[in-house]
Amino acid sequence: MAGLSWPRRWPLLAKRIIPCLDIARGRVVKGVKFLGLRDAGDPVEVARRYERDGADEVIFLDITASHERRGTVVELARRTAEVLFIPFTIGGGLRTVADMRAVLKAGCDKISINTAAVERPALICDGARRFGRQCIVVAIDAKRGPKKGQSPCGLPAGRQGTVPFWEVYTHGGRTPTGLDVVAWARRVERLGAGEILLTSMDCDGTKAGYDLALTRAVSTAVSIPVIASGGAGTLAHLYEAFTAGHADAVLAASIFHYRQFTVPQAKRYLHARGVPVRR
Repeated sequence: MAGLSWPRRWPLLAKRIIPCLDIARGRVVKGVKFLGLRDAGDPVEVARRYERDGADEVIFLDITASHERRGTVVELARRTAEVLFIPFTIGGGLRTVADMRAVLKAGCDKISINTAAVERPALICDGARRFGRQCIVVAIDAKRGPKKGQSPCGLPAGRQGTVPFWEVYTHGGRTPTGLDVVAWARRVERLGAGEILLTSMDCDGTKAGYDLALTRAVSTAVSIPVIASGGAGTLAHLYEAFTAGHADAVLAASIFHYRQFTVPQAKRYLHARGVPVRR
């Protein structure tokens, strides 16, 4: 990967490998571009397997909670906290500070908000003040807009001089908001978010690689950690997200759920190429 520059903050923190567990009706699922969901197991059992494999964290995202207006996932947090010893984040259907408190009290380390943050940005401030910004992860589901730019997945390949545009979506990728992703990322940082979970809807589940232009645009626009999500299909894609994308962590689902690769394999691959990972 000649010609790639390392982010200046790299020497400070190890890069994280985070399996993502999308939850629908109490089961882990995986689809392509948020559609065609397939069952991948019980969430707590899957999370325990990832802990044994050496994952740095896990993230549970109830991908239909906001859309269906269901309640919070307190019981999932409680069940997971009883058996898991690595940090875990839960998101989906969290709409109030009381929802955040209930899930954190049940044992999770961080909460993730998306729809509620867009609908009421003050929720980010309120959560950061009550629980500390380290607990607040703002998830951003991004889809490339109508402006001509770079190819959505993999390495940049667009016309010279064009500026790509990504739009924020809510309700599990169902609702366009008109918000520019980069501008929204900057705003959520100012409001008190401690981390951004950035998912490319264009690349999600395709295994064609992360949207590196998107990841780099957001990572260079903010100073808080950015987790790249959507599109991992090979170990090289993880490497590219850290190098070309300047991500602080990578989220992956398909390649780990179906054992195409394991977390130890990913860490060995990255370590051999000079990426600082926990081993």
